[in-house]
Amino acid sequence: MAFYGNLGAQGFASQTLAPRTIAAPYAGATVGTVSGYAPQVAQPRAYAAQPTFTSQPAFAAQPTYAAQPTYIQSGISSLAPRAATVLGSTVLGAAQPVRISQPVAAAPTKPEGNFKVCVVGGAGGIGQPLSLLMAQCPLVSELAIIDLNVAMVPAEGVQADLSHIEGKCKVTSTVLVLNEDKAIDKAADALSGCDLVLVPAGVPRKPGQDRKDLLNINCDIAKGTVEACAKYCPNAVVALIVNPVNSVVPAMCELWKKAGLDPRKIVGISTLDVVRANKFVQEITGMPCSIPVIGGHAGKTILPLFSQDPAGASIPGDMIPELDERVQNAGTEVVKAKNGKGSATLSMAYSGARLGKAVLSGLAGVPVIECAYVESNMFGGPYFASQVEFGREGVMRILPIGDLTRHEEARLEELLPILQDEIQDGLEYAATREFAQ
Repeated sequence: MAFYGNLGAQGFASQTLAPRTIAAPYAGATVGTVSGYAPQVAQPRAYAAQPTFTSQPAFAAQPTYAAQPTYIQSGISSLAPRAATVLGSTVLGAAQPVRISQPVAAAPTKPEGNFKVCVVGGAGGIGQPLSLLMAQCPLVSELAIIDLNVAMVPAEGVQADLSHIEGKCKVTSTVLVLNEDKAIDKAADALSGCDLVLVPAGVPRKPGQDRKDLLNINCDIAKGTVEACAKYCPNAVVALIVNPVNSVVPAMCELWKKAGLDPRKIVGISTLDVVRANKFVQEITGMPCSIPVIGGHAGKTILPLFSQDPAGASIPGDMIPELDERVQNAGTEVVKAKNGKGSATLSMAYSGARLGKAVLSGLAGVPVIECAYVESNMFGGPYFASQVEFGREGVMRILPIGDLTRHEEARLEELLPILQDEIQDGLEYAATREFAQ
């Protein structure tokens, strides 16, 4: 895999729970069913005995209600969700229809846009197929690729290859010299004007290396990119595929906030867990499905909620623990099958593109619900993966978890302390560092 980052440093990381109410992760947010918006109930009118009319009398039109927002199907149910965290002054998906006095324009059902996307590490094992998928997206008019001069293939070659694909997308590339160039100094053209930055970067753990060592290396890599984004495209959504995600995303989000920027723009891509859960359930049941996956994006912190999808709920209970473990350890299947010559690059690229397209659809004004690892004080922790709605400002709402089975409750109780420890590692990294200007 190609890697990229802070080039000046090291190169380019059983009790029954009641999770029914979620505290809002951002100032001004509200939680739960929106109050004060119950629909008006028309009172019956009393009429005297009606005379005989040649035609029926005309009655006043019924009150007009706001249409429910339209959601693009993205692996999660496209129906309007239940009560959820609402950010800012926008109220979407309330449990009850909202009576309004002004007419509401119908939301588009198909997103349209001409967005600029950058893939950092775009010449690597994940980056190349991810760049291909984004170049094919009808919402993307410009794709910028950034990578090191030691990438598996030259970034200019990836650019030339993708530039021959029919469509409106223009492709550019930027090459940085290992241990000499920094993104904040050399990537201005690539990052300026970006709406979405996808970061499949970092290095794998080496034999004898502990998780904390890997975290510091990959946080340095991610920091080199994210601080450049803070300077050149502070309004872009920055979506990270840098392991360990459970720690790197909190570290980068805290640094982003230190710079006075909106934390709704920092997203950890945990979509691969959803994609795998959906595939495994479909293999068993023969039915398409949309399995929410919550918690984190590593090992025991990955919790697929099979009970919250009809296909998943149809699987016998005695099969669920084994299926749960398969989703957690699916990456090992790929590593073994590739016989040490690679990891999950193609499925990760597919999953990153799926999340990227969800973000772009939201930016275009058509909300999309996807699972992602973001700042969220669900269950008392500062970061959590769950279903979120992507809109014009990035993460707009965090949806409630819903009812859990006993197995899911026990697993949630098990994962929370593990996840909290990994989050704390990221917070400690951020506490001693600042973005370069």
